[in-house]
Amino acid sequence: MARGLAGRARPNDVVSPSLRPLGAGTAGFAAPNAAGARPSGRRVLAVVTAAALIAAHGPAHAERGAPKGPPIVRDAEIEQLLKEYTQPLLKAAGLSQQNIQVVIINDRGFNAFVADGRRIFVNAGALTESRTPNEIIGVLAHESAHIAGGHLARIREQLAAASTQAILAMMLGVGAMVAGARGGNTGMGEAGMAMIHGPQAAIQNSLFAYIRAQEDQADRGGVKYLTATGQSPKGMYDTFKRLADQILYQTRYMDPYMQSHPLPAERVAALEGMARSSPYWDKKDPPALQARHDLMRAKLYGFTDPPEAVARRYGPGDTSLPARYARAISTYRFGDPRAALAQIDALIQAQPQNPYFYELKGQALMESGKPAEAVPPLRHAVQLSSNAPLIQILLGQALIATHDRARGEEAVTLLQTALTREPESADAYSQLAMAYGQKGDLANADLASARSAFMRGDFKTARELAARAKTRFPVGSPGWLKADDIATYKPPQRSSR
Repeated sequence: MARGLAGRARPNDVVSPSLRPLGAGTAGFAAPNAAGARPSGRRVLAVVTAAALIAAHGPAHAERGAPKGPPIVRDAEIEQLLKEYTQPLLKAAGLSQQNIQVVIINDRGFNAFVADGRRIFVNAGALTESRTPNEIIGVLAHESAHIAGGHLARIREQLAAASTQAILAMMLGVGAMVAGARGGNTGMGEAGMAMIHGPQAAIQNSLFAYIRAQEDQADRGGVKYLTATGQSPKGMYDTFKRLADQILYQTRYMDPYMQSHPLPAERVAALEGMARSSPYWDKKDPPALQARHDLMRAKLYGFTDPPEAVARRYGPGDTSLPARYARAISTYRFGDPRAALAQIDALIQAQPQNPYFYELKGQALMESGKPAEAVPPLRHAVQLSSNAPLIQILLGQALIATHDRARGEEAVTLLQTALTREPESADAYSQLAMAYGQKGDLANADLASARSAFMRGDFKTARELAARAKTRFPVGSPGWLKADDIATYKPPQRSSR
């Protein structure tokens, strides 16, 4: 696990500073979280608030420290699996050339959404609650349809129109109130109040109706992409049905027009009709894919659950590979490191070509203060994973931690290679700064530190480090120019309108 889970996830770890903390998506769906049912009224507010944030010109960046954002989980194994889930859908949707990524949020609630045209956000809770690959693939198909339909751009247009209506209503209402007050006409004043508040409900209902229509379109698009890729839409239906059953009691007495999504019963009924008409309705996931999915869920449980919860979920009598994986992770996090390494070695013996078992062993050794011993399994993990950049970064960290000059030189090359595929990785730049520091290359160390701070969104620190780096580079050199770009960077400010 690339330092994302087990409480170590950090906001905007390797995500562009342009990522905004939206709280909830404008296009997606949510369900009650582990703590209990989420009030539907709050969900409605979250959707509209998120849409308003997206429509804005962008919030000003905080000058002190990194901006608060969603806790992003980075893990090579999980990201590779989600990539394989998503690629056929994106191709069917005509989005294969747009470099759309799936971003995992460290949240136990069931939620998935899109907040721009480049990312699909999925909560870790959606991954752990999806019992089959087909269920989460159905979720990804739905979100892909939101992107393909251009729904976010259209919501922005609707919000702009709604804002214009609201402003006009307010101006007319205030004018009527002032005129009434001047003339002593209380009736005109009351009419002015009605003019201010009356249109708001109509505008809100109009927006919700528009969002509900988009959700229906995304359901239809999702089924279309699943059918086009020869996959069953049953998992998508099962997921929505399960969520609908969980929140049914909340919606019995609510105004259907005051919800951001169609009523569960209506939506599920429509989806069932579409899904059952697919020729692939009864098609099952391949056993090998199901096995990887089960390992992914076990990994998430192992890193996010306390030991007693892992023990309840995967009891001692469960000798399956996912159960052993979860217990090994939990033992490494909370138990005896020696016992954990024995369990990880048993996993490697069971699947000697699984790169992520070697990655886990390397991470366990690293965090046990044995970086030199961590290097061989991490090298093997890099090789078996076809040079997964997140594992390359972890290997680079281990090489640096050995304080061996030759290994430090290797770390520089390795981290630079990883950054070609993970150009926004704050962690990689931090490790690169340390590697340059060990070499005595203070100019590049400062530049790498500045880039790490920039990727975290800490622009004040980034500018200070970049200014210092400029004094160490020859004026006009490539390093000086890169440092100058950061030193003179001014974050966009919120519009005053």
